[in-house]
Amino acid sequence: MSEVNALAQRIDALLPQTQCTKCGYAGCRPYADAIASGQASYNQCPPGGAEGVERLANLLGRPVIPLNPENGVERPRPRAVIDESLCIGCTLCIQACPVDAIVGAAKLMHTVIEDRCTGCDLCVPPCPVDCIDMVPVTGERTGWDAWSQTQADQARAHFETHQARLDKDKAEREARLAARTARVAAGTQAVQTVENGETRVAQAVTTTSPVSHGGTDASAKPLLATDKANEADEAAAAAARKQAIIQAALERARQKKAALAAEGLGPKNTQNVSASVQAQIDEAEARRKRLGIGTGAGGTTPTPDDDANET
Repeated sequence: MSEVNALAQRIDALLPQTQCTKCGYAGCRPYADAIASGQASYNQCPPGGAEGVERLANLLGRPVIPLNPENGVERPRPRAVIDESLCIGCTLCIQACPVDAIVGAAKLMHTVIEDRCTGCDLCVPPCPVDCIDMVPVTGERTGWDAWSQTQADQARAHFETHQARLDKDKAEREARLAARTARVAAGTQAVQTVENGETRVAQAVTTTSPVSHGGTDASAKPLLATDKANEADEAAAAAARKQAIIQAALERARQKKAALAAEGLGPKNTQNVSASVQAQIDEAEARRKRLGIGTGAGGTTPTPDDDANET
């Protein structure tokens, strides 16, 4: 292990492992790598706060400096709370959570596992109905006073498990795509073999079977066309029903939000998000556009089924 990697490992051990990206990097370890290589300062971790800066300064033999306000402020530790009456089950918050602290199913209510939530805020911006609030749960305690080394170690383990699952899912998707490509290629080759009469089996079928050149009895063509038209109509109707359900859920959520706002109880979303979080929002919006999900009064959201089918 090189000296830089060894130093990065020691730095990572002093970070709170919230994986919040407020430091400007994709997680705690990438930030540790950046500090070790001299690409980032050691005062960019709001969850670690002033004590976190002091810990890193002592390790690096550098002076203690204030937390960089561009990365955020030290604050009491929050926990994500989902308004179950507003949640439409879009799963975008589940996808955003770096430690798998949110559970739920497509089109059903989601909930937060309290002991797992690191207060990273990453689930808030992607929510299309603003049903997630970050609630302080540590009173006046901030930074490392509101967090423990045990919690940090557990958060790191959850994050690593999360990343391993994502890597496994990606490998499986790529394997399925490769297998599908191979099947298509094999099917194309087989069709070409039959059409060119390169095998005796193809010749025998051509001379003995009363079929058209397309390989199908001409009398069956109208029936096949009718079946395909019916399937297309059914698919279009199913898509329309799904879209109607989405828009109805968004409208209900919009009305509920308006009622809460009138009572002064509207959701308190995070403001002035970091560039990395904004990138997540932009990616979610781009995915919605690619999936062709329409815009309703309450915004847009793809369904998990659509997202799963995206290639």
